[in-house]
Amino acid sequence: MGLRARILAAFTIGALVLSALLASVTYGLVRSSLVRQRESAAVNQAYVNARYLRDSLRSAGADVSVLLDSLENPGGGTPVLLRDGIWYAPLGIDREDLPGALHEAVAGGEPARMRFSLDGQTQLGVGVPLPSVRSAYFEVTSFSDVEGTLSSLAISLLAAALVTTVSGAALGASVSRRVLRPLAHVSAAAVAIAGGRLDARVANIDDADLGTLVESFNEMASALQERIERDARFASDVSHELRSPLTTLSASIQVLQGRRNDLPARARAALDLLVADVQRFSAMVEDLLEISRFDAGAAALDLEEVRISELIMHALLAATDADVPVAVAADAVDCVVQADKRRLVRVVANLVGNAQSHAGGVVGVSIEVADGQVLIGVEDAGPGVPEQDRDRIFERFSRGAAGAGRRGRGDGVGLGLALVREHVQLHGGRVWVEDRGAGEPGARFVVQLPSAVPPSSAPEPDPGPAVIPA
Repeated sequence: MGLRARILAAFTIGALVLSALLASVTYGLVRSSLVRQRESAAVNQAYVNARYLRDSLRSAGADVSVLLDSLENPGGGTPVLLRDGIWYAPLGIDREDLPGALHEAVAGGEPARMRFSLDGQTQLGVGVPLPSVRSAYFEVTSFSDVEGTLSSLAISLLAAALVTTVSGAALGASVSRRVLRPLAHVSAAAVAIAGGRLDARVANIDDADLGTLVESFNEMASALQERIERDARFASDVSHELRSPLTTLSASIQVLQGRRNDLPARARAALDLLVADVQRFSAMVEDLLEISRFDAGAAALDLEEVRISELIMHALLAATDADVPVAVAADAVDCVVQADKRRLVRVVANLVGNAQSHAGGVVGVSIEVADGQVLIGVEDAGPGVPEQDRDRIFERFSRGAAGAGRRGRGDGVGLGLALVREHVQLHGGRVWVEDRGAGEPGARFVVQLPSAVPPSSAPEPDPGPAVIPA
């Protein structure tokens, strides 16, 4: 569960538990009070009626039925009299309805009271022995009205608990939105920074707790921006400084190559190694300069309409001497895109160079159009790219697990695929790697470009620092 869901659940469960506890306590107290009051009133009335019968039965010739009918029963009690072994029950409750334990206790000379069930309703039976007139008086009082009152009370408390729980959930939702709103802005700023907007910040808020979080995040973002910009400037400065000695070194090597035949065999071998390393070093410096231009936002497109199939053919001829089969879909033969020729040629050259260095060379190239997008596929004969490395190989100076142990063997420093991604994204497209499919070994690098949709030929204007309100 997310933080918002946990806050909402805490408020809802808390409201439910609190309302249930209050409802239970309230119901218990009211029930106890009502039953105690009703029982006390019934017992008092039974004793009053018992004294009245005792006094009346002492008179000679007293009519028992008349006396029972004359009894006052404001609580709805039903009188039952046992006199000289004869039961008098004018209102329908007779000896069989009384609990045996109650009858036995009264017969033993002790007053007693007992609750029991009769016809599905709770009854209170009160028994009072009257030994002076050889009688025993019983009075049965129904608790149906008390039970009805308690049932209504239980329904009301249940409804109140439900309303309280819903209110707690609504309060939790409101509180979670207010509490997490600054965190949502922090998240939005983090996404903006991850997308390249290093100047994104969160507006300060007047909160003793969350204000510290926002301030710390902004400080971290500023430190990160300074570090990245410093590293980018360092790489750019170093690359520029290396170009001059590289130019001098290349000119010196050309002089040596002009006198190559005059050198001994070992010197010629050393010269060949030196030429290869200088060429590799020059390519690396050029890659670093290109990367620094992307980091500085100075990379711009020189757009023109090009027929993508012809461009790919020319790029392959310039990148490799091998005979690479090219499969062009029928709808892609005359497909025209707005593109920077130099950058797309560089994309193809880097993909071909990557296949030659790490995957046994290119075995096929495909061009097709799908949903208004041009798909350029470059397939190699290598072992493929593991699932966990398919995003990482497009990072700078990363060559994946297959190339991790090849450093120093003259096969690049891991900038080729990073430049491929930068060039493609500058065109508004994307690049990824997948399996060749159909059970064939190797990998397939796919470049997706918008078809005949001209992207901006210049870098977007800087809107200024992005401040996300908290």
